[in-house]
Amino acid sequence: MADSKEMTINLAVFGRSQSGKSSAGNSLLGSSDFESHRSPSSVTTRCRLGRSCRISGITRRNGCELALRVQVLDTPSYPHSGLSKEQVRDTVRSALAHHFGEEGLHLALLVLRADLPLCPDECDQATQFLQEFLGPAWKDFTAVLLTHADKAEEAGFSEETYLHSASSTLLSLLSSVEHKYIFLDNQKSLTKWERAVLLRKLLDFIRQNNYQTLLLKHSKE
Repeated sequence: MADSKEMTINLAVFGRSQSGKSSAGNSLLGSSDFESHRSPSSVTTRCRLGRSCRISGITRRNGCELALRVQVLDTPSYPHSGLSKEQVRDTVRSALAHHFGEEGLHLALLVLRADLPLCPDECDQATQFLQEFLGPAWKDFTAVLLTHADKAEEAGFSEETYLHSASSTLLSLLSSVEHKYIFLDNQKSLTKWERAVLLRKLLDFIRQNNYQTLLLKHSKE
């Protein structure tokens, strides 16, 4: 925190094409910074950093209210319809080092669709990809965003019944990140109150880490 009355949290979103990754980033920022729409091909082709305005009434520290700023790095999906794994990896690694190399990353957000089953191969691919960027401490600095929660609700699943019916693959993943997960309906714009709830949950995860950040320096291979 450069300003004792202001806090900035640094986030990066990762996920497959059409997972709702860019839309989730927009929900966090309260904006439409990132292009997001249905498409037969991957929409995001490069990393882009979005910054929110000052947000009041979200958090307090040492008895004082802090204004909050949110920075979100949107990343190309992997697998990607137009980029190789190496191209995605190099682009993401360079952007992480450029934007968060000095301040560090508070949380990587792995975006998964709540309305689709998580298969072991997909989970392994996603977590291995995160480990490439975050290293052995990836579990401490990763939370899961389960998007399209409205579709799960339409199918009759509450959060509790959803988790009771979830695959062992998903449950194992949630356990490995110490149950840092959030259900998100990102098919509609969040109200100011809904966005505040979302940000407070993320701040709770960051507080559990004692506000530590993961430093990400560019390394040539």
